[in-house]
Amino acid sequence: MSDERRSAPHVARNAAPIAEVLRRVLPARGLVLEVASGSGEHALHFAREFPKLLFQPSDPEPAALRSIEAWRAAAGLFNLLPAVPLDARARDWPVSAADAILCINMVHISPWSATEGLMRGAGRLLGSGAPLYLYGAYRQEGVETAPSNLAFDESLRAREAQWGVRDLEEVAAEAEKNGLVLEEVVPMPANNLSVVFRRS
Repeated sequence: MSDERRSAPHVARNAAPIAEVLRRVLPARGLVLEVASGSGEHALHFAREFPKLLFQPSDPEPAALRSIEAWRAAAGLFNLLPAVPLDARARDWPVSAADAILCINMVHISPWSATEGLMRGAGRLLGSGAPLYLYGAYRQEGVETAPSNLAFDESLRAREAQWGVRDLEEVAAEAEKNGLVLEEVVPMPANNLSVVFRRS
């Protein structure tokens, strides 16, 4: 394995369950932008699963961009584009339009301003009816938070005060400000959620 290729153990556990949800969420064709692609393994998995879609990975971190590029080069998939540097908080993104946006495990491991930026960008890039898909740990009003997620939240905030497991209602309210409507919440393994928004 190339020194540049990072590996995230959680991808092996959650890529297949996420793909099952995406099978009925993603359009049949078009460009899928992944925000905060991390190691690049999710983008690689989904490009293999959905060969009629074009996947655009992105990340703000140079080491992540190098990892994504190393995985892409090794796989040789025609529908996995070179990674682009993208900070969700930025006013200008390097992509001007997308048919779907994916964002996996970013909302809790970033400051709230990144979620605000994500929603602004999604509202700007997505056409009517296009999906924004989020995956991760969330608190939900009226639903008891799993002890593992409470412990996870504590550990995140100990590492960085601006991180933490978010209230889904607050995320949905931010989405709504940008023309995105909450369509579906799907319980996933390990107390995570798939959250689907649509551009109104």
